Formats: sequence, structure tokens, C-alpha cells
Amino acid sequence: MADIATYLLTGLGLVFFIAGTVGLIRFPDQFSRLHALTKGDNLGLGFIALGVAFQTDTWAQVAMLVLIWGLALLAAGTVAPLVARAALTESRKP
Repeated sequence: MADIATYLLTGLGLVFFIAGTVGLIRFPDQFSRLHALTKGDNLGLGFIALGVAFQTDTWAQVAMLVLIWGLALLAAGTVAPLVARAALTESRKP
């Protein structure tokens, strides 16, 4: 049962990674690309971490996966506004 949950959740995470990548390639401006990439990658990593959590042996490993996902969320939430602000100062209109 844990293997099935792992397959489903990591597959769902892969779908979100692919959606973020497609958004990065297809969207017209830097702001919508940034939005698609940060949302898709954060959700994709969350689902993959949840899927991998079913295969761990200890709660410490689960805590490590949650810490990795939390740091990725923090990094994306910090860097995305900085990139958007830099694009605005270069006078690129949204």
C-alpha cells in the first residue's frame, strides 16, 4: 500500500514539475513565468517529499523531508519577489 501511495504522489509531483516547466517555456512575460515556476516547483516538491515519506523508516527522516520542503518554500518566497522587483526596475511592464 505504501508503494502505491509513493507512486501516485511522486507521479503527481512530476506532473506539477512538468506544468511549471511548460509555463516557464510558454508564458509571454517574466512575471507570469516566475509565478508558474514557483507554484509548480513548490507543489511538485511537496508531493514528491510526501511520496518519499511513505518509504522512510524513522520520523527523523520524515522531519528531514519536511525541513527540505520548508526551506525550498522559504527560498522561493524570498527570491521570487526580488526577481520581480529587478524586472520592474529594468522597466519591463507586466
